[in-house]
Amino acid sequence: MAIKEKENNEEKSISFVEQFVEEDLAAGKNGGRIQTRFPPEPNGYLHIGHAKAICMNFGIAERYHGICNLRFDDTNPSKESNEYVENILNDIKWLGFKWGNIFYASDYFDKLWDFAIWMIKNGHAYIDEQTAEQIAEQKGTPTTPGSPSPFRERPIEESLHLFNQMNTPEAVEGSMVLRAKLDMSSDNMHFRDPIMYRIIQTPHHRTGTKWHCYPMYDFAHGQSDYFEGVTHSICTLEFVPHRPLYDKYIDFLKEKNGTANKLHDNRPRQIEFNRLNLTYSVMSKRKLHTLVDEGLVYGWDDPRMPTLCGMRRRGYSPESIRNFIHSIGYTKFEALNDIALLEAAVRDDLNKKATRVSAVLDPVKLIITNYPEGKEEEMTAINNPEDEAAGSHSIIFTKNLWIERSDFMEDAPKKFFRMTPGKEVRLKNAYIIKCTGCTKDSNGNLNEIQAEYDPESRSGMPGADRRVKGTLHWVSADHCVKANVREYDRLFSVENPSADERDFHELLNKDSLHIHDNCYVEEYAAERKAGEYLQFQRIGYFMADPDSTSAHPVFNKTVGLKDTWAKQNKNNRK
Repeated sequence: MAIKEKENNEEKSISFVEQFVEEDLAAGKNGGRIQTRFPPEPNGYLHIGHAKAICMNFGIAERYHGICNLRFDDTNPSKESNEYVENILNDIKWLGFKWGNIFYASDYFDKLWDFAIWMIKNGHAYIDEQTAEQIAEQKGTPTTPGSPSPFRERPIEESLHLFNQMNTPEAVEGSMVLRAKLDMSSDNMHFRDPIMYRIIQTPHHRTGTKWHCYPMYDFAHGQSDYFEGVTHSICTLEFVPHRPLYDKYIDFLKEKNGTANKLHDNRPRQIEFNRLNLTYSVMSKRKLHTLVDEGLVYGWDDPRMPTLCGMRRRGYSPESIRNFIHSIGYTKFEALNDIALLEAAVRDDLNKKATRVSAVLDPVKLIITNYPEGKEEEMTAINNPEDEAAGSHSIIFTKNLWIERSDFMEDAPKKFFRMTPGKEVRLKNAYIIKCTGCTKDSNGNLNEIQAEYDPESRSGMPGADRRVKGTLHWVSADHCVKANVREYDRLFSVENPSADERDFHELLNKDSLHIHDNCYVEEYAAERKAGEYLQFQRIGYFMADPDSTSAHPVFNKTVGLKDTWAKQNKNNRK
């Protein structure tokens, strides 16, 4: 949903979230102050779904001259670590955003503990010693009311004593929980005496062994927003039913602080938008953990993963991800976005910034028979025709070259405009050549191709104006480096694996990685580092892997020059 506005006599489009923000600014709420936050749990690596929330929260703050803080929701030490914290920081910086402050939910553990004690003392919370299964059963269903816990009317002093006991090394996980005393017949299941604290005997990555029981997300989240002065709590749609509980806890907190009847209620305004879901991908952290833990991928930064670090390693640019998120927009309806749209955004951005280099993935030898033995020429290769400032580099031309095996056909159809006996093609940045023949081994496999060149047809010379229909890329056999190239396909073989009821292991695409280990790249390409965007001419966009060296280069294919997936799938369905 987008709203049209006029700015400097030009029409602009704003999301419904921005419309709410502008309404609050116009009403003078929060003194005209804008403060958002991005609150990830440090229990895994960020994926592109998180990038949508990052772009929204940081984008709102940037646009309306506010501040966006980063807050780690570290309330479950059994799943969290500093490794995840560090990678979340790196990913946000890579996307191009700056936070105002860094906070942790654990910063407020003392405040939350005191608040929980106040709730017990005021009859709003009690210790429940039922099992998790018993609690789930007595909470009822969305269509039937729950029944009160047998511990619901436990004496306040007894609950206070047991609550303190929960925070001891001797406390047994699962033996008791602290529950809010709300409404067991509420239509909203989250209101049926929600759990506030549970026992976890795992050292915390920041607080060590100080705590032995920890607040639940719903109890810590809204209060943390309130403590920090967040003006707009922007979340995804699954938090819509949590909103009344969020407000209820803040009501209690304001009552505790003696501000319940204050005229101006500057509590955070809660706004929810749709999540980002991609075809042939999963966004569940549990499933992503399984992929990593079971060795089904090579780690969180495997280029097939939807994680930001995986996309970075594959060669996606942060601008392309931001452009993609902007293009799909924010609505209140869940949708499944075609991964081809993301790849198109990547392709469009890399076309503007990628350095053009030559690489041959499936090589066959080409010998220019009339080219002088031992002669070498420097040919000028434009780095990026879309960017004059990108300059150029040299590529060496010699008698012996490598070209793609698929660029030759001995008995070619009429519309085959590549290399075939008796026909001319241009070698990019070099000469026009005519194929004169080929040699094969005893099994009929192609060994090498022979051709003659026209000395007057070098690119840039007067004779170069002669037109031929085909242009091929190449590398010198004497000035190239052998490389390893990794080509990726969809990680899953079905369009919407999250909605498929089969075990997701069965849905994995067994051919999602193809390694070319007999490739050749020009010397200039071999020197490129991870982080430099490349286009292998006529093939696609690539980036050097962090494992790459100039002596043993390794490249990851980012995306092809064209979307071939849709065409292949269409053919497969026939």
